[in-house]
Amino acid sequence: MKSNHIRNVAIIAHVDHGKTTLVDALLRQSGVFRANEAVTERVMDSNDLEKERGITILAKNTAIMYGSNLINIVDTPGHADFGSEVERVLGMVDGTVLLVDASEGPMPQTKFVLSKALKQGLRPIVVINKVDRKDARISEVENEVFELFDSLGATEEQLDFPVMYAVGRDGWVSAKADEKGENCKPLMDLIIKHVPAPVADSDAPFSLLGTTMERDPYLGRLITGRIYTGTAKVGMPLKVMTRDGKLVEKGRVTKILAFRGVSRQPVESAVAGDIVSIAGLPNASVSHTLCDESVNSPLAAPAVEPPTLSMTFSVNDSPLCGRDGDKLTSREIGNRLMQEAEINVGLHVEQGDRPETFVVNGRGELQLAVLIETMRREGFELSVSRPRVIFKEQADGQRLEPYEEVIVDVDADFAGVVMEKMGLRKAELVDMVADYGGKQRLIFEAPSRGMIGYRSEFMMDTRGTGILTRQFKHYGPVRSQASSRRNGVLVSMIAGKSAAYALWNLEERGVLFIGHAEELYDGMVIGECAKEGDLEVNPVKGKQLTNIRAAGKDDAVKLTPPRPITLEYALTYINDDELVEVTPGHIRLRKKGLDSHTRKLHRRELESQQMSA
Repeated sequence: MKSNHIRNVAIIAHVDHGKTTLVDALLRQSGVFRANEAVTERVMDSNDLEKERGITILAKNTAIMYGSNLINIVDTPGHADFGSEVERVLGMVDGTVLLVDASEGPMPQTKFVLSKALKQGLRPIVVINKVDRKDARISEVENEVFELFDSLGATEEQLDFPVMYAVGRDGWVSAKADEKGENCKPLMDLIIKHVPAPVADSDAPFSLLGTTMERDPYLGRLITGRIYTGTAKVGMPLKVMTRDGKLVEKGRVTKILAFRGVSRQPVESAVAGDIVSIAGLPNASVSHTLCDESVNSPLAAPAVEPPTLSMTFSVNDSPLCGRDGDKLTSREIGNRLMQEAEINVGLHVEQGDRPETFVVNGRGELQLAVLIETMRREGFELSVSRPRVIFKEQADGQRLEPYEEVIVDVDADFAGVVMEKMGLRKAELVDMVADYGGKQRLIFEAPSRGMIGYRSEFMMDTRGTGILTRQFKHYGPVRSQASSRRNGVLVSMIAGKSAAYALWNLEERGVLFIGHAEELYDGMVIGECAKEGDLEVNPVKGKQLTNIRAAGKDDAVKLTPPRPITLEYALTYINDDELVEVTPGHIRLRKKGLDSHTRKLHRRELESQQMSA
């Protein structure tokens, strides 16, 4: 394969706009799968969490042969929390395919990833997907895409983008909006024509920039990246350099894996311009340059935006610890977090103020929630604190906090309550579109600290019909206060199994999180109080029985179904004096103090901090 027959392209889209489904169609129609081969839907979403949530978390590579050309396709994450993946993989490609929903139009994550691509000078191909929707707004969406390009500072060459129309679910792409296509070949033809071949010198010394890293149980560490110059051969000696030119190690290539379809195949050599994985260098990492020993200067690695949110991970010290998981110690938790930080450059891990605690800094609540969910499925038990924003200190002593662009799509009936709640959180209304696909679109600029915990409240205010998306925008002066829950919680003051009779009497005190016959302990949060302030209750007490019959028959106890507690809800619901207990089988809310006296001390400390702030 020669360099001029290679095309490297990334697919950009907002969450649930059909990106992975379109890649499925390209793979099927390019002959990657046998005629009788069983293929699952969304084959690129290989992670269990990706299939369950319907989102792309990790950037993945695939490749298809189209005629005599090789098209390397990079499936990019659509959520800004995984932006560190996007920033790296865009450096491997020479063009992008921007996928936009025919009804929703360009959304916040579309804007985030597209801005990165335009800054690198990439010329996008726009594909308007789901044109068969009844509420499709094809011409309006085209205008919105053009306005988005213009607002992001696109050049005249980038503004002259070709547009295709598709229904990824049915596997067709057309050059005209009013004509149904037969297959995806028009898109592949346009990629070959529009995306330039990689500018690469095959005769120069070998150099590759590490973009992603993973571990293979047989081959060890695998570094994936694009070959910028030269030719990679099995057995050739290499050296590894950091971004500032420091030598990391020297070694030999033991294996070269090229992407072919959804699998990787071992090859003896690979030319400049191709995207491959290399094994044999145990200390190489992301942003390192793998190169020939004669090369003296490293390749330029893209700068990754810093984390904006932090959480404290600690061992699970509740009375119910060790019943579900088998990885309980701080050593096991610390090693797992360090391994994650090694391959995920958007994550930073530091030792906490105590040996059993670790401070994990990330890009957003979703990124950290995915990490916690992955760990609990691996058998870990841990306690997690409430998310906190990371402030930035200026040289002149000024303190800055992160701000986000918040886009809300709601029915007109709920727009008033949303604007009221966002105003309480120090958000400013930037723009408002009165009729946007049957809803009102509200665009805010809000401090990240004020937005923590608002999503669950937003869903209740809009009766589950609203759509809220957030994206980091910039650092600005501190004007927000740490948001906290208005209502208190119901705290169990005794250990044991919950009794239906006790819960029935507690329902008038608030909303319960637990049901009948669940294991409880002193300090566990069992519900939300109807008033401000916490309330210690006894959910274990049963009905006192006597040998004297009542005149009437006792009423049967009928409990209201408890409020379901998901991991994302729990992380944003708790206050600073509370923790989320995460085990493979349960997600529980608890107070930091497991006795009444300690809880009072924590509460007073929290109140004093809020008054001083």
